[in-house]
Amino acid sequence: MKILVTGAAGFIGSHLCERLLEINEIEVIGIDGFINPSLKQTKLRNLRLLLTNPRFQFHQVDLRDADLKNLLEGVQVVYHLAAMPGVRTSWGTDFQAYVDHNIVATQILLEAVREHPLTKFIYISTSSVYGEKVGKVSETSMPTPLSPYGVSKLTGEYLCKVYQASYAIPIVILRYFTLFGPRQRADMAFHRFIKGILQRESIQIYGDGLQTRDFTFIKDCVEATVAALDAEGVIGEIINIGGRERASILEVISLLEYLLNKKANLEFTERLKGDPLDTWADISKAQTLLNYNPVCSLKTGLEQQIIDIRSNHMSH
Repeated sequence: MKILVTGAAGFIGSHLCERLLEINEIEVIGIDGFINPSLKQTKLRNLRLLLTNPRFQFHQVDLRDADLKNLLEGVQVVYHLAAMPGVRTSWGTDFQAYVDHNIVATQILLEAVREHPLTKFIYISTSSVYGEKVGKVSETSMPTPLSPYGVSKLTGEYLCKVYQASYAIPIVILRYFTLFGPRQRADMAFHRFIKGILQRESIQIYGDGLQTRDFTFIKDCVEATVAALDAEGVIGEIINIGGRERASILEVISLLEYLLNKKANLEFTERLKGDPLDTWADISKAQTLLNYNPVCSLKTGLEQQIIDIRSNHMSH
């Protein structure tokens, strides 16, 4: 089976490709546009293991300029992860990049697969589409994004839906809740916290630090994502992928202080615009349809992320 993965050099994409290649008969074609020049070294490092695998081909190309007809040759499943991430940077003139990479690129890809019969088109979305909700959030909850980023990802979902309705593209939408683990981008919270504590720098906390997240370990998330490949009855569905444990930002900091045996130097600053206070995934649908059962605790996941950061960043 041939699978196309967009965003293959990213934090999630590289883990997904590695996991897919553990399945013997799968070949993976990875695309990544390297759209953020500052992440180039990180992405090359993410690809290191993949590039040694003969069943992996990589193309560094922007989806909007790619020869998709050729890239899709023989492909049965597409995982569409490529996107401009980040709530904080999605305001102002930067929004144009979110329109280009999250909306326009998705539409171009859907147009290309329209001509090309797939068994599944798996679109990776985000809990940011929900906005501020109280309690556990199920997939039937009304999306009310709080940030331009959330709006751009929800627009991608709606594009998937209209292409499914008109052209019977076999869409599956997975909504990820706050991911962490090895290879997490340097601008993401846990990476900033670990590095800050290790280097004894002050760490910025937006708001009071009491906001909670449904933290999802990368390997759990990837298991669910791979399960969507063979799962029955998932076409046309939206499925939450959340973690095993929720925690507040301050609880995460104190766990990191314990694991690193160092005190964090916190600097509180105003709450971020567009950031919900709490996220909590109802994952019963993923449990039913994908047999999903997140196993990694926050502590174990953080230990793995610390090892990764120490080996990759502290050596420079």
